[in-house]
Amino acid sequence: MSEIILTAENLTKRFNEGAQAVDVLNNVALTIHRSEFVAIVGSSGSGKSTLLHLLGGLDTPTSGVVRIMGQPLSELNEVKRGQLRNRHLGFVYQFHHLLSEFTALENVCMPLLLRDDAIAKTEKAASDLLIRVGLGHRLHHKPAELSGGERQRVALARALVTKPDLVLADEPTGNLDHHTALEVQALFQELKRELGMSLVIVTHDLRLAETADRVLTMQSGVLT
Repeated sequence: MSEIILTAENLTKRFNEGAQAVDVLNNVALTIHRSEFVAIVGSSGSGKSTLLHLLGGLDTPTSGVVRIMGQPLSELNEVKRGQLRNRHLGFVYQFHHLLSEFTALENVCMPLLLRDDAIAKTEKAASDLLIRVGLGHRLHHKPAELSGGERQRVALARALVTKPDLVLADEPTGNLDHHTALEVQALFQELKRELGMSLVIVTHDLRLAETADRVLTMQSGVLT
């Protein structure tokens, strides 16, 4: 069996609505191996995005543990969690969350600059990856000057520039037209093969889910 990148054990997430406690996730268990592509499907409100936030250390579970590269997130302070995310994880969202005042190149450089990599090295890595995703002619364009598909490819490049072990993507094609969604889907597969990264995608897009190594279903906070 290949290297284990992430494990989640007995994850529960509970919110209080007035006097009532609501379990959004209920004892979820999950293991992700290197180079594995896992798709998580389910209806809106089933807990998919909550799970992704817990896996990425963007939120904390009510109970249970998430380990990334064997390191329990609960044992790290916020600074250490941020450093671990920057080194091992990439994030892609339905809405690109690019910084509007910066160019495509500058947006992709950000994760490397945050860990104090040399500027020349950072710009080369970012420009090489933007060329790789077909945006070599758009390096110095700001998000408002890009199409929806181009913005999502910039966001994908930003997620990949640190060469993460695992990419977590929340509805990455949900805001794209059919043709662009197919392009992004093919790009995920191509980069997964070339870079050897693992991939967990939450999606309503069954075409995208069907390309995964495993498809899991989230229903009422239970993962099957």
